[in-house]
Amino acid sequence: MRHRPEVLFVCVHNAGRSQMAAALLDRYAAGKVVVRSAGSAPADTINPAVVAAMAEIGIDISREFPKPLTSEAVQLSDVVISMGCGDACPVFPGTRYLDWELDDPAGQGIDTVRRIRDDIDTRVRALLAELLPDEDHPPQLNPTPPAAEEAP
Repeated sequence: MRHRPEVLFVCVHNAGRSQMAAALLDRYAAGKVVVRSAGSAPADTINPAVVAAMAEIGIDISREFPKPLTSEAVQLSDVVISMGCGDACPVFPGTRYLDWELDDPAGQGIDTVRRIRDDIDTRVRALLAELLPDEDHPPQLNPTPPAAEEAP
């Protein structure tokens, strides 16, 4: 039996970036990758603008909740991707660590959150191609809709 890669996305509050990344990778990988997310200082709830931006592309994360970062989650992972959590992630031999510099969606409007979501989407698709190079991957989900034209 082939090993399923395990990926952990970590941001400070686990209320935005890491939640979007986990949901996107989970959708694209279709069960071929174990996906987790966590926060070094978890918030109480998911950012509502993040929930809305993900719903626009057909992914419902409204039932998700911020989870604390644990050493066990890091140790189980083949790849740990931090998104602004600094040095909060414990380091274990044999684990690949990446740092994705992304804007924080906290307090941002939906247009900014969409841009962050689309940036994460591009990175997740590239990661999936590395993790499962011999697999066919589904097409990209609906990207940010074009801006509405203003009436004259």
